[in-house]
Amino acid sequence: MIETIGKSKDNKIMNLLAEVTGGMSYKAHKYALDHLERPSVDYGPSEIVWKRRAETTPHRTYIDLSERCKTLAGQDDQILSYFLDGSRRIFKVDDMAYTHSGGRGVIYPVVAGQIGIGCCRRIDKRVVPARFKREFVLSMPDVADADGKSGFWPATVKKLNECAELKRLGIDFSTILPYKTSKNDDKKYEDRATASIQDRMIEREKELVAELVREGMLNQDNYLVKDGSLEYRPTKEDKSDKRKYQTFKNNYNWVIGASKNFNPEVCMDVYGKPNPKFIADLPLYHRTPVAEYENDMLGDIKFAVWYIRLRDKNQTRTPFDGILKVEKILVTEEENEHGIESELVDTVSAYLINERNPVCYGSDLRWANHIYPIHLTESFVKSRYLSTESFLHLF
Repeated sequence: MIETIGKSKDNKIMNLLAEVTGGMSYKAHKYALDHLERPSVDYGPSEIVWKRRAETTPHRTYIDLSERCKTLAGQDDQILSYFLDGSRRIFKVDDMAYTHSGGRGVIYPVVAGQIGIGCCRRIDKRVVPARFKREFVLSMPDVADADGKSGFWPATVKKLNECAELKRLGIDFSTILPYKTSKNDDKKYEDRATASIQDRMIEREKELVAELVREGMLNQDNYLVKDGSLEYRPTKEDKSDKRKYQTFKNNYNWVIGASKNFNPEVCMDVYGKPNPKFIADLPLYHRTPVAEYENDMLGDIKFAVWYIRLRDKNQTRTPFDGILKVEKILVTEEENEHGIESELVDTVSAYLINERNPVCYGSDLRWANHIYPIHLTESFVKSRYLSTESFLHLF
C-alpha cells in the first residue's frame, strides 16, 4: 500500500543529513515499504531441509491431540506464560544524490523505520502488557560516509538528535544503519536498507529474550512463545566466546517459535522425501512428527520443527491456512542426541491449539493461523507506534 504525505515546511532532518554527508536531497515522495498483512505461503527457495526425527518417540504419522486439548482446557495449569512479537514500519523518506569518480552522481534511497518489540504476560488467565521497547532508525547508503571515518555514523545521529524539532517532540533516532552499495549484490537498494532495519529488529528481539532469562522469568513452568521463526543468526561476537555462545543458545531453552507463514516445499517427510501434502492434509487438532534441521548460515544450532492444525481446512481458503509451524532450539545434550521428549511436544502443542480461541476473525486476515495471545501482543506493539503521518512529517 502506498501512503502519500505532504512535505513538512523545511525538511530539517533531510537538510541536516544532506549537509553532514555531502549529499543532495531531492525532497522525494515518501511512501510505506511494508506489505499488507495477509495470509501467504512462501514457495521460495530455502536452505532449510528436514534431516531426521527429533523426538523421543519415533512417530511416523499424525498424532491426535484432541483428548489432550480437552483435558488441559479443564485444568487451571498453564505453561505458556509470555508472548513476544517484534515488528517494524518502514518508509522511503527521500532520494539523496552522491558524487562518484568522474563527477557522475548516483541517487540512493533514504529509508526510515520504527521498530517495536513487545512482550505480554499471562496473569490470572489474563494477557497483559509486560515489556515494550521502541526505537527510530534510519538507513542510508554507505557512500554517505565518503571517508569511512570511525565514529561517523554515531556522530551524525548525535547531531541529528540535537535538531530543535526532534527535541520539541521528544524523539531520538537511535542509529543510522548504512547499507552496502557495491554492485555484487542483486538486491535493490530499498531492499538492502529494509534488510538492515530487519536485522536491527531481530537483535532487539534477542536482547529482550536475554533480559527475561537474566531476570529468571522463563523456566519449565513459564514458556515464552515468540511470534515467528527462531532462526536467529548468531553474531561474530556470539561465536567468539564459547561461554557467551552457549549462553546465547541456553536463552532459548524455554522459548517456542510459532510461525504463521512457512515454506512447505522444503519439508521432507519421515521417508526423507519432499511432501508438503503431508502437512496440507494434517487433520484438525493433530500434529506432525518432530523433525530436526540445521542451516549452515545459523552455525551449529539444531532446530526441532513440527506442524499443528488449529482450524479445519474445510473452513479456510488455502491448504495451509489454519496450520502453525512450531520450532524449538535443541539446547541440552539429551535433546541434541535423542530429540525433545514426545510427551512435552504433545503438551506444548495441545496448549497452543487451545490458544486459538477466541478467534480474531475479521480483525486480521491471518486469523486462521493466529493464536490469540500473539494477536493481542501484535496489537499492543502496533498501538504504541507513532502514527504514519506524524512520523513522515519529521522528514
